[in-house]
Amino acid sequence: MSGAVEARIAELGLTLPEVVPPLAAYQPAVRTGAYVYTAGQLPMVEGKLPLTGKVGAEVTPEEARDLARTCALNALAAVKSVAGDLDRVARVVKVVGFVASAPDFTGQPAVLNGASELLSEVLGEKGVHARSAVGVAVLPLDAPVEVEIQVELTDEG
Repeated sequence: MSGAVEARIAELGLTLPEVVPPLAAYQPAVRTGAYVYTAGQLPMVEGKLPLTGKVGAEVTPEEARDLARTCALNALAAVKSVAGDLDRVARVVKVVGFVASAPDFTGQPAVLNGASELLSEVLGEKGVHARSAVGVAVLPLDAPVEVEIQVELTDEG
């Protein structure tokens, strides 16, 4: 059963994916009290990375922005796996994004806007959040972007 949030995802022409299986010894998402914390989500699509490499070298900032959107969608799938229903999201509290960056690339915030904008498009005001955008040398599987989110849930459910 899908609710209003998943209907909004469909209206945007997107599909909430299955939860990406962990690559190591961790859970995709963990709930504690009213909060859900996701593991870092790579931009996996049907079990594969559509692009690899460093942003500002092999991957353009525009491509990376789209990958950040995919990461955010994967993070929502992870949230749903422990919350049961995305309509229970009271708000996205924090987003942390990592961008595998060429040495001279400084556009990490613009890349992470892909994730932030997707969350706002899907959740409206509930999707507005605090955020960190961090440039790193390398990410797992040579992914260009990784995103984790923390959300607060409502009492219902």
